[in-house]
Amino acid sequence: MRSDAPAMSRSTTNIARAIAWLLVSAGVWVAAAGEPLHAPAGDTLAKVKTRGTLRCGVSEGIAGFSRKDAAGRWSGLDADFCRAVAAAALGDGNKVTFVPLRASARFPALRGGTIDVLVRNTTWTLAREAGLQVRFAGVLFYDGQGFMVPAKSRIKSLAQLKGATVCVEKGTTTEEHVARYSKANSLNMKPLVLDSLPEAAKAFFASRCAAMGGDAATLAAVRVGAPGGSQAFVILPERISKEPLAPAVRAEDEDWLTLVRWVLNVLVAAEEAGITSQNARERMADPLLERELRVTEEVGRALGTEGDWPLRVVESVGNYGEMFERNLGQRSPFKLERGLNAPWTQGGLMYSPPFH
Repeated sequence: MRSDAPAMSRSTTNIARAIAWLLVSAGVWVAAAGEPLHAPAGDTLAKVKTRGTLRCGVSEGIAGFSRKDAAGRWSGLDADFCRAVAAAALGDGNKVTFVPLRASARFPALRGGTIDVLVRNTTWTLAREAGLQVRFAGVLFYDGQGFMVPAKSRIKSLAQLKGATVCVEKGTTTEEHVARYSKANSLNMKPLVLDSLPEAAKAFFASRCAAMGGDAATLAAVRVGAPGGSQAFVILPERISKEPLAPAVRAEDEDWLTLVRWVLNVLVAAEEAGITSQNARERMADPLLERELRVTEEVGRALGTEGDWPLRVVESVGNYGEMFERNLGQRSPFKLERGLNAPWTQGGLMYSPPFH
């Protein structure tokens, strides 16, 4: 009995993980015959260097986060973060292969090794970390689930959506949140689940639903491209969930997780220190600031990178504030306020742990 216990324990753990995976993924994805559920563990950074490009999973096209223009260039907060990781890993923020994914395909792509990092409006949850064996590197954008309605409907609050059909995207947390909120508030909302965000938006604009549910910033992006103009639609003020959107990597490579996490911390810390894409080389040479974002040769070797990668990151995409303003803030069509995504020194939640 004793000699069998470790094997039984491992077997039980594997079964538990499999069950959790199935529960999280139910209705989202079924593996094709012979398709691996996950890629073997390994040194992701070494593979990225050998390949010479970072494969970054992004959306099929959400303005402000990740969208490809007519010239083939990807823009958005998520796309810029991909470039920041490439700058740290490969020394060049342009060495990125963007892989557009539906929400239902994102975790299989990450677990199967199709992508190296997932940066696709993805909410950080315990169920995903435990059940799918992925790890989230930190919050890139704080959001919450909202609802969009036609302005002509004169709906002002969620209470007026009783019995309404709500368009939602398959493979997201939105459907679950709608069901939970509806039940808790006796609203009898009816989710209409569509395979992708464009399909959900198309159904909503075709009046198949009274409202469209989703992350508030995503709804703002959808509204910008709405037929009849953005003024024809209103995002209701209520938020029914917390949606910390975070980059994700496979669980088996802790060194890769550390690098991706600290790329995000560099972006946040640089804004706090007043370091921008334009002054980074000069400012980071200042002995007082240099220590704040310095990566020693020893730490660099442990990560498999050169010690000056924080400089390359900021020069590539700017600090977090620059990224936000360019893609979602006052320099963008959305004009979003920083809100929770402001630095902690300005009442927001953006905060980097110390480097030393």
